[in-house]
Amino acid sequence: MLGLGIMILSLAVVRGFKQEIREKMRGFAGDMQVVKYDLNNSYENSPFLSDPKFVKEALNKKTITNVMPFATKPGIIKANNEIEGVVLKGVDKNYDWTFFKKILLSGRVMDFSDSVAAQKEIMISQQTADRLKLKVGDNMLMYFMPLRKRPFKIVGIFSSGVDEVDKTYVVGSLSLIQRLNDWLPTQIGGYEIRVKDFDLLNYSENSINDVLPTKLKAYTVEQTYPTIFEWLSLLDTNTVVMLALMLIVAVINMISALLIMILERTSMIGMLKAMGATNWSIQQIFLINALYLVGVGMVLGNLFGFGIGIFQNLTHTFKLDPASYYMPFVPIQFNWLDAIELNLGILIVCLVVLVIPSMLVSKISPVKAIRFK
Repeated sequence: MLGLGIMILSLAVVRGFKQEIREKMRGFAGDMQVVKYDLNNSYENSPFLSDPKFVKEALNKKTITNVMPFATKPGIIKANNEIEGVVLKGVDKNYDWTFFKKILLSGRVMDFSDSVAAQKEIMISQQTADRLKLKVGDNMLMYFMPLRKRPFKIVGIFSSGVDEVDKTYVVGSLSLIQRLNDWLPTQIGGYEIRVKDFDLLNYSENSINDVLPTKLKAYTVEQTYPTIFEWLSLLDTNTVVMLALMLIVAVINMISALLIMILERTSMIGMLKAMGATNWSIQQIFLINALYLVGVGMVLGNLFGFGIGIFQNLTHTFKLDPASYYMPFVPIQFNWLDAIELNLGILIVCLVVLVIPSMLVSKISPVKAIRFK
């Protein structure tokens, strides 16, 4: 029961953890970013003319759901006698705010109904707001190079839980970055692309490369944040090791239980053999009994694992340090295929392994067993 329950919870936690972190990263940066093909690795994009033909061809791909222009520009915020270096991410009216609405702590997302007013609106992270002692509705100044000063009004405060995002980025208007850089209205820093299914990210990247102009290049979110995604991939290895250890413990427990049952029934085995019972028929008696114990344990294990998981999903009782784990609670994501495979695997392994100790029956002599009684 404990072995299966912990296995179910382990898989659910790892899946939930990977899903949460992955959604946070792709929610902010998109699944892919298309930028100019050059050697620029700075926070400020190299400009290129927007390409409606590329956008149309990309959206015609079945795996692509959205293509949104953006640009980034480093700057310095000055407020309450404090300064903070950040990167302004500029977006336009076509931006998908679904992710930001989920992580918005106060205020609202940007409103592009008035393009001029939108250039004075900005969204900052809770981390930046705390350092600069700012709140929704406050005004602040931001300085850009070449030296230009722009006033902003904070309309929203968000928290993604990912330090790499929260301490670095603020969100504003793409048209403002175009004005600051003296770009044409049709010039942008890149495209942010969302895919329908993250599991098909590599396939989607190949699809984009098929229609990508030669002057542009595409990066996946895994390439943009390699450290985080490599760390997540290591969780799979840890999970396999943990499942293997739990399975070994469960199998050893079942073997011990079966051996004890056989030793306690030595005299009964001797009597059955004296009455003409075969070794296999006696083995079947113990295997059926062991199967009953395994079945009861599996039912209780499923109730234990799924019960704790559902309880955590509803209450978020078990907490985490957001600074270390990017989220304030232990995430749970159940996958029914995992549960079915886990149950079948444990059942088959236990039955195969339990055949070995049941063979002890053939070593018991009827004469010695009856005399032992």
